[in-house]
Amino acid sequence: MATKVIMPKVDMDQATGTVVEWLKQDGDSVRAGEPILVIETDKVAIEVEAPATGILRGISAKPGDVIPIATTIAYILEPGEALPAGEMPAPAPAAAPPPLEPPSSGGEVLATPVARNVAASSGLDLGAVAGTGPRGKVTRADVEAALAGRPTAPAGDGRVYATPAARRLAREQNVDLRAVSGSGPKGRVQAADVLATAQAATAAPTPAPMPVAASASLTDLEVIPLQGMRRTIAERMTASYQSIPHITFTVRVDMTRFNEAREQLNAKAQATGGERISATAMIVKAVASTLTRHPFLNASLQGEEIHLRREINVGVAVALDEGLIVPVIRGADRKGVAEIAAEVNDLSTRAREGRLVPSDVSGGTFTVSNLGPFGVEQFTAIINPPQSAILAVGATQLEAIPDEDGHITARPIMRITLSADHRIVDGAVAARFISDLKMVLETPVLLSW
Repeated sequence: MATKVIMPKVDMDQATGTVVEWLKQDGDSVRAGEPILVIETDKVAIEVEAPATGILRGISAKPGDVIPIATTIAYILEPGEALPAGEMPAPAPAAAPPPLEPPSSGGEVLATPVARNVAASSGLDLGAVAGTGPRGKVTRADVEAALAGRPTAPAGDGRVYATPAARRLAREQNVDLRAVSGSGPKGRVQAADVLATAQAATAAPTPAPMPVAASASLTDLEVIPLQGMRRTIAERMTASYQSIPHITFTVRVDMTRFNEAREQLNAKAQATGGERISATAMIVKAVASTLTRHPFLNASLQGEEIHLRREINVGVAVALDEGLIVPVIRGADRKGVAEIAAEVNDLSTRAREGRLVPSDVSGGTFTVSNLGPFGVEQFTAIINPPQSAILAVGATQLEAIPDEDGHITARPIMRITLSADHRIVDGAVAARFISDLKMVLETPVLLSW
């Protein structure tokens, strides 16, 4: 019986998904649980597994297509079975010897199921094994030979171990993944590796500009399609800014005691072998603690109702080469600074390596965007719907501040700007929240370890 392959729903607010890449082609044999394609939502790129064992046929969505959730995009058939009535099958592969030319780079390594199991149980990267099977497929013998240190025949496959984001960026930038040196775990190619290779390839002496009157064309213009994550960000931020009446508040925070407390916490972390405490981790804890007393900043507007969320899930904006992603610290008000620091480090690392899963980026109730490390002194952030507020954190800089006796002293000052949905949050409510948050940041003894 034919099994449908549908565009899955992986986020609560997801309406569509974008096909990034098919890891299997029409006519290929697949096994249940085996990755067959990569899709991208507005938050994360993930691999979709085969729902059954059989032959993949009737692929109807190509890379770049935006497909509504639950739409059938292919079928998995039993041997000899035909596509359901009304479905036009793709041309069957001709019975011909294995191709002499290697398949296109950037996909999953071709390997037999047994080879995958042996490699996984031994911690061996299949991308480093030369396959001797048809089309360069890695066999069990190849894996065993690699584990034993014996040479195998060259595969000529040229496939590369890479993240979905890296594969997508490689196509967009016309970069051959085989020429990219991976910096991820076990040499996995990251999006940043692809971008660095693309920039190096185009880094050439720039010729002297032609006079405007003599310029006859725009051949020096680079056009980048607005697609994938960039398109989703554009659509969501435009909708947010046009439909949500933003109200903003900025305060200056004296970070003297905050910095002292962070030094003490890091000394304790070093002594106990824990994760180093970042300023962002402490700010997330301070925000979560403050939100417990200001529920309207931890709310969303659903139709004609304001939903006050009991759980406090703080999103932390992470900049990627291809856009912005917001992994979430769940129940941040119930966690200590050390635990939050470990989660922030882990989520940020996996975000940049393209290894986040849908649960890492869903369910946020408030967002923190910290551009301080980039030297930005102050900025205003756009609310991430359906949340009711977002906090923009600037860089800490020494400023001349008069003390109670009128003496001028240099103090580390950080500016924070709150953007709130004025349909949900009144000015006085937002002002009390940011004033309370300022007090917590300036008196970090209020935060528990």
